[in-house]
Amino acid sequence: MDPFLFPPLTLLLDLATRAMIALTAALDPLVGSTAAAVAVVAVTLIVRLLLVPVGVSQARAEQTRARLAPRLRVLRERWRNDPERLQRETMQLYRDENVSPAAGCLPLLAQAPVVGLLYAVFLHPTVGGQANALLAHDLLGVPLGRSLVAALTSGTAEATILVVFGSLVAVIVFAVELTRRWLRPPVDPAAPAWTTTITGALPFSTAVVALFVPLAAALYLAVTTVWTLVQRVLLRRRYPLPRA
Repeated sequence: MDPFLFPPLTLLLDLATRAMIALTAALDPLVGSTAAAVAVVAVTLIVRLLLVPVGVSQARAEQTRARLAPRLRVLRERWRNDPERLQRETMQLYRDENVSPAAGCLPLLAQAPVVGLLYAVFLHPTVGGQANALLAHDLLGVPLGRSLVAALTSGTAEATILVVFGSLVAVIVFAVELTRRWLRPPVDPAAPAWTTTITGALPFSTAVVALFVPLAAALYLAVTTVWTLVQRVLLRRRYPLPRA
């Protein structure tokens, strides 16, 4: 069920879409036919800028988890046969350090409505009972409402579509790979090997998603991925992880 069928969310989606269309119209004299794509990039950057405090909170939480990880491993080893005692000792450790085990999670959840609304604008072909005018615009001749998979399955995948989507996917993969190399999280020796494999591969799923969603959403994903890389690199310098 589409949550944006709920009247209050329908209204929010309609307002957000109208705002995007108005921004596109304002940019048209400056950038011409790429106005809608530029509007998508601009709004994505504005939203990511507003969510910088969330990134700071996550960086602090990552630093805290890394700092406490050795002591948590000791507790797990000592009380592995007594789950209740392990739980008490773990919570006591967090209390002693004056931190919450959920640190970084609540801000992440708080950003979900904002990101979800923006993403919904790019995914809905109709808004308020009418065609989503934003998706009727194009980037280099590729409609913002067209997805690569839809083009392939319908036999309408022209060279331009392949180049545009291929470029965005390449940007996403490149940014994710740099993130993996530069910001590799500490590995918990006690964790199963498969968890490390999944953790390393999961970020690349963004590139797969970009193949299935409309071009506007794929553009949003590419910009977000690059922003996240730059932001995390800067915050890692501000909140470095303890050396092993």
